[in-house]
Amino acid sequence: MHTGDIDYAGGDANLRGYLAFKDRGAKRPGVLVFHEGLGLGDFAMERARRLAERGYVALAADMFGERRQAADLQQAMALIGELRTNPAKLRARARAAFATLIALPEVDATRCAAIGFCFGGTVALELARDGAELKAAVSFHGVLSTTQPAAAGAVKASVLVLTGADDPLAPPDQVTAFETEMRAGKVADWQVISYGNALHGFTNPTADGSIMKSALYDARPTAAPGRRCRACLTRCLSEDVLA
Repeated sequence: MHTGDIDYAGGDANLRGYLAFKDRGAKRPGVLVFHEGLGLGDFAMERARRLAERGYVALAADMFGERRQAADLQQAMALIGELRTNPAKLRARARAAFATLIALPEVDATRCAAIGFCFGGTVALELARDGAELKAAVSFHGVLSTTQPAAAGAVKASVLVLTGADDPLAPPDQVTAFETEMRAGKVADWQVISYGNALHGFTNPTADGSIMKSALYDARPTAAPGRRCRACLTRCLSEDVLA
C-alpha cells in the first residue's frame, strides 16, 4: 500500500492531507475522508487505509490547516467555529480537497465520494450541498443543520446519514429539518438511519466521553453503519471497484 502526506492549498491555509491507495494500475474511484472536530489524526487516517484496502484511492483531508490538532473541547470548538461561522470558507476547503483528489493520476474523477465523522460528517454534507460532482456523501454522526440549505437540484450525490438517536448535536428536530431539506432540494437518493440509544461519535472507539460527555463509543451498532457505508460506496461507485 502507498501512504503518505499530501500538501495542497486551501485559500489562506496550507492543508496537509493523508493519501492511501494500493496500486498504480487502472484508475480507481476516489473517496474523501473528513475528520472529526479534533483534527486530522489516526482515526481518519486509519479509515483511509481501510478504504485503500478495498480498492479505493482515499484522501483524508485536513480542514484546519497544517494538520492542527485540538487537545480539548475548547480548542476543538474554536477550530470548528472558524469554519462553521463561515460556510463559504468551509466549503472552499472541502472543495480544495476534492480538487486535489480528482487531480491524482490514480483516480477516476467521475467516480468519487465523500465520507466524514462528527464534524467531518457535516463537511461531507456541505460539499454535497455545494453541488460537488460526488456520487455519494456519507455522514457518520454529523451535525445536520446548515445556514445554506441545498438549492433544488444542486445535490448530485446519493446521501446517507448515519446518526445516533440520542445524539444531542443532531436532535430529532434537526433530523426532521434535514429530511425536509432533502425533499425541498429534490435530492434523488437520500437516507437517514438512526441508531437507538447511540450518542455522538458512537462509531469511534476513542470516543470515551473525556473530551465531550455526549461523545461516546457504542460497540452495539458500530458494525451496522460500516456495512451501510460500504454498501453505499459499492453501489454508487460501481461494483467493479474490487475487480
